[in-house]
Amino acid sequence: MPESLPPLNALKAFEAAARLGSVTAAAQELSVTHGAVSRQIRALEAHLNTSLFERAGRGLVLTRHGRQLHTGVSEAFAGLRESCRALSREIEGAPFTLACPGSLLARWLIPRLDRLHRELPALRLNVMASDGAPDTRGGDISAALAFIAPPWPAEMEVIEIAAETIGAVAAPGIAARLAGRPAAALLKETILETTSRPQAWPQWAEATDMDGGQLKLARDAGQRFEHLYYLIEAALAGLGVAIAPRLVIEGDLKSGRLVAPWGFVDTDARLCLLLARGAPRQSGEALAAWLRHELMTPA
Repeated sequence: MPESLPPLNALKAFEAAARLGSVTAAAQELSVTHGAVSRQIRALEAHLNTSLFERAGRGLVLTRHGRQLHTGVSEAFAGLRESCRALSREIEGAPFTLACPGSLLARWLIPRLDRLHRELPALRLNVMASDGAPDTRGGDISAALAFIAPPWPAEMEVIEIAAETIGAVAAPGIAARLAGRPAAALLKETILETTSRPQAWPQWAEATDMDGGQLKLARDAGQRFEHLYYLIEAALAGLGVAIAPRLVIEGDLKSGRLVAPWGFVDTDARLCLLLARGAPRQSGEALAAWLRHELMTPA
């Protein structure tokens, strides 16, 4: 087996034919003739001294060696495409698009966007709400900001920003009834939570040595909301006791609109910046550093 790399055009023809299952389709995609693709594949097989395709009717099927080669070649071409796109974005000054949970975006990031734009003018940041699981594989997202717990997703580079802290919070009227009492006192109140974070209350109960079984009964009789934003609005309206990340409700705590009778506890989750493959790392690190500094700076 030769140690030198085969010609790039041969690998390109092979990758297209393997992916499309047809020499004709590969030729159309590459804007060359059917014969040119066939010659490149034969040259690659001669270089590697093995067959890469077998005929299957009018199509092609990869041999065992062909499948092995295709795995590496397709990953390599994907990496090349991502690197070229990232370089083009940097050269052309393309925006850095950040996906962020709607509640975090509305309550924490938007009030700070003007300062972010002033302090990181080269970033050209665009933000969008994204309340599903963080996913940057679509190609339109440079990074996602989210609370996640290990293990980290393998398809994204994860930059940790801060630990997540959560607490039971309520409007002042309800909080006054709970002040100075043990955590079990909240069982007499309506429990509020989101469907996206069912683990939040159990984590808080474990950290405060509260009976998890009794809390589950109270949760079952409580009220659930699809999004954290609605959960916080319900707590502000005095509908019950909610469980929420401190970061998202910091402004409400300082204004006295919400009160945390028992303070806050750490979870195993972290606020993380998840970089897409091919996203400019320098821009991601600059944004992560700004976020950390902002979290440590009093509002």
